[in-house]
Amino acid sequence: MDLIFFHRELQCLVAIELKIDDFKPEYLGKMQFYLEALDRDVKKPHENPSVGIILCKSKDEDVVEYALSRNMSPTMISEYRTKLISKEILQKKLEELTEMVDEDKGAVKKWSD
Repeated sequence: MDLIFFHRELQCLVAIELKIDDFKPEYLGKMQFYLEALDRDVKKPHENPSVGIILCKSKDEDVVEYALSRNMSPTMISEYRTKLISKEILQKKLEELTEMVDEDKGAVKKWSD
């Protein structure tokens, strides 16, 4: 399990599993194991059953449908998309950071003199 959150509105733990490849049915079995462990060992009596989210690089809708068809635990499978910022923006931010560090060093040097 990569991340655990508590959803205040749903009053339940949310387990998130991050995968860098395509969805595989065995990911669902692993998530069910995590949810059972959370419900037995972590969940408080007044809370609702834990929920799982599996984020994958991609998913085949038919494979997901077969995998989830007999699943009793509330689990979602979704794709994620990454977007990198442009090289120009990254360079500009790096230059700004460098300037800020240089200014801070100058202020520290001035203060210590």
